[in-house]
Amino acid sequence: MTNKKFGVIIGGSGLVGGAVDYAFRKKWGYDILAPNSKKLSIRDPGDIESYFKSYRPDFIVNCAIASLDSDPKLSFEINYLGSINLAKVAASLGIPYIFMSSAAVLPPGENLREEDHLPLTAELGNYAKSKLMSELTLRYLQESEGLDYTIVRLAIAYGRHDHKIQGFHRLLFSVADQSMPLLFTKRGVLHSYTNTRKIPYFIRHILERRQEFGGRTFHFCDPHPVALDHLILTIRDILGLKRPRSIYLPLSMARFGARCIRQLLKAVIRLGIDARLPRELMFLKQFYQTQILSSQKLQQSSFVDPFPEQTVYRQLPELIEYYLTRWEQLNLISPIYNKDFFDPQHLAEEFLHSPERLLADIHAGKVMPFHDVTLDHEK
Repeated sequence: MTNKKFGVIIGGSGLVGGAVDYAFRKKWGYDILAPNSKKLSIRDPGDIESYFKSYRPDFIVNCAIASLDSDPKLSFEINYLGSINLAKVAASLGIPYIFMSSAAVLPPGENLREEDHLPLTAELGNYAKSKLMSELTLRYLQESEGLDYTIVRLAIAYGRHDHKIQGFHRLLFSVADQSMPLLFTKRGVLHSYTNTRKIPYFIRHILERRQEFGGRTFHFCDPHPVALDHLILTIRDILGLKRPRSIYLPLSMARFGARCIRQLLKAVIRLGIDARLPRELMFLKQFYQTQILSSQKLQQSSFVDPFPEQTVYRQLPELIEYYLTRWEQLNLISPIYNKDFFDPQHLAEEFLHSPERLLADIHAGKVMPFHDVTLDHEK
């Protein structure tokens, strides 16, 4: 017999789900299943029913999302139908359901609270619309079927292992790839950010305290917003690049450029070539609008930030090194950044040809291939 908790994590291969899966499974020793879409398609209600007849978890965490540029059908089936079918399973089993939502459901503005959200209209993008519908239906299921849920709204997420290159990491890619010649924003634009490393700690905390967190929505983000222009220029300066230049491109000109690209893509598609609008252009308007999530409700709860010192700026060197190494290995970018910051290819050559010298340089502090590690003492 074992007293270990057994959970199912949906979307365990993504940025957020991967962090949750790793922490629960490797760090804390939970029994975790994180089925991929081949083992469990949340688009298929029959597949969900069959899966949970075989497995009876103590909780379900849904981190799955369709790609941000998915068509309406895929967004609806994964982000809404899949989410609600999982919630109905959780209600039937009488177990907690943790739903990872997004600041995309919120309007622009400052001090945005959990009660705030955009109106549900046809004009909403597929991603925001499907996430908002899920939130509203989860509240309905609490009243109608006794669902024990918690909605966790994330801001702009940053962390390792984002294989889709979305959000903050798309911004980082655009700067490193030199595809952002000017600043696609305006002065004073602030955004909230979420450290994915902290998310598993919050999920474990709320699973252990259902009376406090059940049936509620929480914004999970760093307490202080970040100026978009300063973040972009900081990345540029770390990499020793000349672009983007410190010139603010007006939104009207950015929209004109986006329209030109859309027309070009239409012409390319007519030739039978598959092409899509760059994801950063899908959210162009948000680059020019402040969105600051209030974390007051989170701070007033019993949850304590395990790593309060870790912010997007504190993590930048580690994230830049991780992603640029990965993108260079995948031939997604050319190594045009400042080699004094780090040079993965040079380190690999030193490792191959001069391991003694490399080791001596590391021990002497001349080469620093490691990143700072902060571990909690909790078992």
